Amino acid sequence: MKLTVVIPVYNERDTVLRVVDAVKEVDLEKEIIIVDDGSTDGTREILAAIADPEVRVILHDRNRGKGAALRTGFAAAEGDAVIVQDADLEYDPREYPRLLRPIMEGKADVVYGSRFIGGEQHRVLFFWHMIGNKVLTLLSNMMTDLNLTDMESCYKVFRRDVLRRITIEENRFGFEPEITAKIAKLRVRIYEVGISYAGRTYREGKKIGWKDGISALRCIFKYSLLRR
Repeated sequence: MKLTVVIPVYNERDTVLRVVDAVKEVDLEKEIIIVDDGSTDGTREILAAIADPEVRVILHDRNRGKGAALRTGFAAAEGDAVIVQDADLEYDPREYPRLLRPIMEGKADVVYGSRFIGGEQHRVLFFWHMIGNKVLTLLSNMMTDLNLTDMESCYKVFRRDVLRRITIEENRFGFEPEITAKIAKLRVRIYEVGISYAGRTYREGKKIGWKDGISALRCIFKYSLLRR
């Protein structure tokens, strides 16, 4: 099974090469698609220097948001399965085999990596972010009739044929509740796998904020309740 790793990038000059190297070290057949979403901090120049047949770089002419970058990356994907990898160091690519296993065993069509189940290591940060994640996941579950523990997780793996049935509309972090609602409507098989998490502080480059939480609420109702 070939894996496509889609990496949306925006102003990640300090971490992007380390993330790419970590993904390349994973012993799986794969392609890496990096979508630079209009970086202005020198990230684009770093990406231009990558010369690797396993890595494809796509440049947005301006910043459009994570959802827009993923839409571009998904459209270019050629693997049998597709995973989202943020360009920071919060998620560990060495966990790809564990995330892929339910799909490779024929049990799942979609796998979510959960930061709230299992015994993996987690950096201790941001109580209210954790509460916000749990509230958004609860509301999403109420609307979709799923029992996810971490709807906002970056690590989501999809069979490519499932992604082909979905059109991503959100340009920013609203992607997470949108894709969850649309997957739920497809009635596909969804699994969760516990993952580790090394969260960043805002000083270290974390970008998501309270306004994105409000947007996530809007998307939960827009794509779950109002479109039933």
